[in-house]
Amino acid sequence: MKFVVIGGSGLIGSKTVAILRQGGHEVVAASPKSGINTITGEGLKLAMAGTTVVIDLANSPAFENAAVLKFFETSGRNLLAAEVAAGVRHHVVLSIVGTDRMPDNGYFRAKVSQEKLVEASGIPYTIVRSTQFLEFLGGIAASGAQGNVVRLSPGLFQPIAADDVAAFVADVALAPPRNGIVEISGPERAPFNEIVARYLKAIGDPREVVSDPEARYFGGRVEEHSLVPLGEVRLGRIGLDEWLRRSRARIQPG
Repeated sequence: MKFVVIGGSGLIGSKTVAILRQGGHEVVAASPKSGINTITGEGLKLAMAGTTVVIDLANSPAFENAAVLKFFETSGRNLLAAEVAAGVRHHVVLSIVGTDRMPDNGYFRAKVSQEKLVEASGIPYTIVRSTQFLEFLGGIAASGAQGNVVRLSPGLFQPIAADDVAAFVADVALAPPRNGIVEISGPERAPFNEIVARYLKAIGDPREVVSDPEARYFGGRVEEHSLVPLGEVRLGRIGLDEWLRRSRARIQPG
């Protein structure tokens, strides 16, 4: 079976490509550097030939509201049109848990638009909605930083390791299309500020994390359940402490 992984050289894409190749599948790791560009359409027709499953893990290089919306809409339309022409039988796209519950977050609005394009395409599909990645905790802390204080919402948070995300994405891609949504998250749920505080303490960052109900998440107001699954969810195996242990092992010399 042939897979095309859009964003195949990224954080999740590279891990997903490795899993599928280990399973003996033909996998194209698609990216602009490999000559496959969903914005310009370059290389899409050739890449789609004989493809059974497309996994869309592309991410916008810009995060300003208009730019990110344009990226996901343009990329989605070009990619889905190429899939229809080639007879692709399953489209898998990675999205975000709660993306439809935070309308004042421009990135989330753009992902909603992307999901709608997939649903209307006529291609059998599965939308994988994930919670935030543990790998992004540093960036999340930076987004709430004001000097030596990090202000974050006490809303619930359930981050997931990239290794678990890739395993779930590969599993979904190998299964029949759901024509619906699969939600995935990490195994631990706690207030946003508490998890980030644990992370900063573990890496020796002295900044104080303050619980602030008015703190925004990249422009979006965070209610108690804005960022966590509300129904059926597939839980990853790697919690924060285990992820920190693995991260330290990877960066130690030798």
